Amino acid sequence: MREALLVFLGGGLGSVARYLLSVKFNNLESAIPYGTFLANILGSLFIGLIFGYMSKYGNLTENHSLLLATGFCGGFTTFSTFAYENHLYIKNGDYFGFLPYMILTFIVGISAVFIGMYISKIF
Repeated sequence: MREALLVFLGGGLGSVARYLLSVKFNNLESAIPYGTFLANILGSLFIGLIFGYMSKYGNLTENHSLLLATGFCGGFTTFSTFAYENHLYIKNGDYFGFLPYMILTFIVGISAVFIGMYISKIF
């Protein structure tokens, strides 16, 4: 039960943080979902930092992992919104918006995990 509470707490905080990024950076006029992109990239970087730190120092517990990685990063990042936004690009025939957004999110997101792990190992 304690583990579920940690995930719940971290997920709630992550979801609120994602919401605030969306309010600040998603622009309905340009239809470019900068807030979602930023949340996914920052979440990827953060999870890389968390697991890189855990592998280097080993002093984060499973409870820390549940709160920060599963909870916060799970609530902060959003594959479902990313998928829906790509659906909208395709539905509207905006393939020049769809392709860069999809490809950049995957490439930069995965790279951010590696960068986070690298940063945590050099500090």
